[in-house]
Amino acid sequence: MMEDLGWLGICWQEGPDVGGPFAPYAQSLRRGLYLETWRKLRDGGFIYPCTCSRKDLATSAAAPNDVDDEPVYPGRCRNKISEARNYDVPKGVNWRFLVPDGESVVFDDLRQGKQRFVAGKDFGDFVVWRRDDVPAYQLAVVADDAAMQITEVVRGADLLKSTARQLLLIRALGVAVPAYYHCDLVRDQAGARLAKRHDALSLRALREQGRTPGDVHAMCPL
Repeated sequence: MMEDLGWLGICWQEGPDVGGPFAPYAQSLRRGLYLETWRKLRDGGFIYPCTCSRKDLATSAAAPNDVDDEPVYPGRCRNKISEARNYDVPKGVNWRFLVPDGESVVFDDLRQGKQRFVAGKDFGDFVVWRRDDVPAYQLAVVADDAAMQITEVVRGADLLKSTARQLLLIRALGVAVPAYYHCDLVRDQAGARLAKRHDALSLRALREQGRTPGDVHAMCPL
């Protein structure tokens, strides 16, 4: 990935290949930070252990509002919030963030404009730590952004709803809120968004086809 981005002409001052003041830059080496963040959420009463199986979720969860989002969790294990402090480590259960049902999460995106999502309707209690003892995306990126003093987050518009989730985590942890810029998605002629599964249009595949960085820039104008 870094090789392909370098070929495209993108440079960076920090990262796993060049180091920097907030190393390590590999999430596999940042487990201590993630555990500390989990403990803060546990001690603050923001998360609870969820023992629902995949079958439980498949039969009881509300349908997602779009094809790329997760179903709204029905809240079956919410009554276990008082059990959270019984766990010294997160392993063995899924840990979910207890969202404030009915609260609007509003933020101004630097590209997409004002955004509004309703907790409990547009998204439900989301996983912050998986039962296989791996921190989930939402917790990891919030912890990393705070620790690395990130002031602006740039990513795809398909993650707007994830930003709403992360803002709740940010508030619970009492850390600084970065600015957000969600880029428009690159789509094919039929309007379907291009994703990692579309390998024919990956940077590596385009390089192998003989395309130049200039060709790629022309394909994806700002």
